Amino acid sequence: MINNIGGIKKKPDILLEAQGYMNCSFHMRFRLLPFILLPILAGSGLLFGVDSSSGKRLTIARVIYEGGGDWYSNPSSLPNLLAAIREHTGLPVDDQEVQISLKSAELFDYPYLYINGHGNIRFDEEEVARLRRYLEEGGFLHADDNYGMDESFRREIKKVFPEADLVELPFDFPIYHSIFDFPNGLPKVHEHDGGPPSGLGIFHEGKLVVYYSLNTDLGDGWEDAEVHHDPEPVRQQALKMGVNIFVYALTGR
Repeated sequence: MINNIGGIKKKPDILLEAQGYMNCSFHMRFRLLPFILLPILAGSGLLFGVDSSSGKRLTIARVIYEGGGDWYSNPSSLPNLLAAIREHTGLPVDDQEVQISLKSAELFDYPYLYINGHGNIRFDEEEVARLRRYLEEGGFLHADDNYGMDESFRREIKKVFPEADLVELPFDFPIYHSIFDFPNGLPKVHEHDGGPPSGLGIFHEGKLVVYYSLNTDLGDGWEDAEVHHDPEPVRQQALKMGVNIFVYALTGR
C-alpha cells in the first residue's frame, strides 16, 4: 500500500468486492447484475465488447432539478471522471453521463446519482418520495457543492430523510480507501470559505446512501485543465477521490 495521499491501494476485484450488491433490494440488484458481470466476462475472454443488447449503460446519472440552480454546471467534469474510472478500475463505464429527472422511469437503472450546482435546489413531493425509494432500494447519491447549493441541498435532503442528519464521516471510512488512500479525507480543490473540506453522509439502516462533498468542489477539479487552471496534482487528487466514491457506491466498500 502506498501511504502518500491518493496512493493506489488496490485494483478492485468486482466479484469479491461487490458485497454491497447483495445488500441492495432485489429491484436494484436486478439492474446492477449486468454491470457486475461485465468485467468478469471480459476477463474470461467471453466478452468482446460492452453488451448493448440490454440497452443498459454503466455510467453516472446527473440529477436534473428545479429551483433555479445550475444542475448542468461543470459540463466536462463527469466525462473526465468516467475516463478516470475506466483507467483505474477497468470497469466498462460509458463515455458520457446520463441526465435524468427523479421522476424518470429509468431512474432505477443507474446505481450512482450525482447532483451539483451553485444555486437553489427544489424537489416536489413526488421527487422526494422517488428519491427516498431509490436510496432505500440500494441507490447512491453524491451531492457536490459547487459553492452556493449548501442551504437548499440541506433543506431538500431533510425532506427525503427527515429522521436522519448529515454526519461527518471519519477519515478511516471506506470511501476514502476503496481504491486510493486519502488518510486525511477529501482533497481540497478550491478554497470557497477556506478551511478544510467536509465529507458528510446520511445513513439508512446502517448503509451510507448519501455522500455530500462540501467546501472543496470536486466537480471543478474534474473539469478540463484549461477551465479552472488547477494544478495537475490537484486535478488528479480530485479525480482519484471521484473514483473512490464511484467504486464505493457500487460495492459498499
